[in-house]
Amino acid sequence: MKREEKIIVGISIGDLNGIGSEIVLKIFEDNRMMDFYTPVIFASTKTMTFVKNYFKLNINLNGINTTKEIVHGKVNVLNCWKENVNINFGKEDLKIGEYAIKSLEAATKALKDEEIDVLVTAPINKSNIQSDTFKFPGHTDYLAQELEGDSLMFMVTDTLRVGLLTDHVPVKDVSNHISPELIIKKIDTVYNSLKTDFRISKPKIAVLGINPHTGDNGVIGTEDDTIMRPTLKKIKESGKLVFGPYAADSFFGSDNYKSFDAIIASYHDQGLIPFKTLSFGQGVNFTAGLNRVRTSPDHGTAYEIAGKGIADISSFKEALFTAVSIFKNRNEFEELNKNPLAISKRKRFDERKYESKKK
Repeated sequence: MKREEKIIVGISIGDLNGIGSEIVLKIFEDNRMMDFYTPVIFASTKTMTFVKNYFKLNINLNGINTTKEIVHGKVNVLNCWKENVNINFGKEDLKIGEYAIKSLEAATKALKDEEIDVLVTAPINKSNIQSDTFKFPGHTDYLAQELEGDSLMFMVTDTLRVGLLTDHVPVKDVSNHISPELIIKKIDTVYNSLKTDFRISKPKIAVLGINPHTGDNGVIGTEDDTIMRPTLKKIKESGKLVFGPYAADSFFGSDNYKSFDAIIASYHDQGLIPFKTLSFGQGVNFTAGLNRVRTSPDHGTAYEIAGKGIADISSFKEALFTAVSIFKNRNEFEELNKNPLAISKRKRFDERKYESKKK
């Protein structure tokens, strides 16, 4: 971290007709949040004031026009537009999608320019963001283009981490996308993220099979035998603690997942259904593998409850703290690797701390 001040958290506002703006402002009603980081909401003061008044929230907003005007200890709103926005909670609106993209693009530029330290994205509607200039299925794909590295959707809590080999891919196309090269790349991304972002020195990773019962010896598909098993064997021979493929239907119900630092699912629903079931709204979507930190809550726009004042802030709050934690871990990892003596001291300190906890 280059700055002396608090970590600056940029927040893209997402779909204004959804629950994003409500949960963002509700979180910062608690002034203690500013003890941990400085928030910058990419939207407009007019729009956020409307949301504040609509939900009768007790919060002071500090409107700014450039990141140079950021004030620590305040909820900063960086003006990305000046006009009034017609907000209709719960309604899908192409115009609202345009404002979601304005916010995202401005926040991403600030992240690339190191004017903010991390980015937390409020939910968007994947349908109303599409245009001639924005043709991405979601945040992850857009940020993969804008930032350096190999992106991976990594759903995380304190006790569960699930990565995906394929994310926004139709089920009928999943097996065509999975190759030895993809498996190796995604496992490397998860492995490096566990070490760098979560400070796990020897990560242990489980991989779920592609087909039901991992193919049942070719009866229900051959991909697990011809692609997955040989590739995992090769990776394990390189020294990584990688295991599988495991049959996905029984893996989570048997609590087998608790034996691993991360689980890699072959496709979207195979990983996200058990993750969201087990995380109980505490989950965070982290885009691993990029040179900048981005997180988001594990839910969508929730049009059905938007504007009713009942949206749960838990997942978004976790996304904020997770982004800050990962940013700190990355910087500490970098510093420790520059100074081997510091690594040795840190290891001895951690061992003493662990032994004292055991007693």
